[in-house]
Amino acid sequence: MPKVLISDKMSNIATEILDKYSNIEYDVKTGLAKEELIKIIGEYDGLMVRSATKVTPDVFAAAKNLKIIARAGTGVDNIDRESANTNGTYITNTPGGNTVTTAEHAISMMMALSRNIPQGTATLKAGEWAKAKLQGREVFNKTLGIVGFGNIGKVVADRAKGLRMNVIAFDKYHDEEQAKALGVEMVELDELLKRSDYISMHLVKTPETTDFINTEEFAKMKKGVFMVQCSRGGIVNEDALYNALQDGTVLGAAVDVFATEPPGEHKLLTLDNIIATPHLGASTQEAQDNVAIAAAEQVAEYLTNGNLRNALNAKEVSK
Repeated sequence: MPKVLISDKMSNIATEILDKYSNIEYDVKTGLAKEELIKIIGEYDGLMVRSATKVTPDVFAAAKNLKIIARAGTGVDNIDRESANTNGTYITNTPGGNTVTTAEHAISMMMALSRNIPQGTATLKAGEWAKAKLQGREVFNKTLGIVGFGNIGKVVADRAKGLRMNVIAFDKYHDEEQAKALGVEMVELDELLKRSDYISMHLVKTPETTDFINTEEFAKMKKGVFMVQCSRGGIVNEDALYNALQDGTVLGAAVDVFATEPPGEHKLLTLDNIIATPHLGASTQEAQDNVAIAAAEQVAEYLTNGNLRNALNAKEVSK
């Protein structure tokens, strides 16, 4: 009988889905140290993770029976794809489940940044009436540049158009007709950096997109731009962002993700012109239910019926 390990905290609805499959056994063991995971992973045919579990080459070396890993979420940079291919393990994700939630968070961060909402709350709770020094700005008629025009980027664009923003976007792979239908102008990256009043990052993290925005890119930006980083940590180089916030190139930044999480005593968090949240982009009950359902169904359907859904490495494993 196939066995499945749920190694990260996720909605209880995941186990409710697995309970419907009488021919599947499962264990929920969260917060495992790497050594503990390596010790037991050989027992399992399926693995369900979020972002906390790191499925590294040495984990795969012990995962002799592992046939499928389902990521309850979008980013799979915590799973070593080359090792999965070698091991014959399919990697799936659930990109649609948290699309709206993540896009809404990016818009919320942009608005909070523009109107100094976190600073206003903090100063008021501290007994200070800081109205004069917390003047914000409107997003109306400003240009929003979206870097990465996938599912989340498209929802951000739709919501920004509702705020009467001018939206431009960059993506190497895009549907020009779909962009036009959304009222979005597709441009090259350099033009986006030059024209945008706000920049919102929505790239998938890969070796090619790590440090995608670095010192060179910041030098091309409009002076006083606002940046929203709710994609994956490491896509924006944090040292370069710090320097840009210090010299006024970036007037303010809203950051939900960090290269190392938790970030600890990060120098970005010492700046007054940054607001930050602890990777809350997909943290709504609706999104967590959606991705848990999708991940559980992907694992169960493959292990019981051989039905493979949304496998990111299907071609590599099938060779």
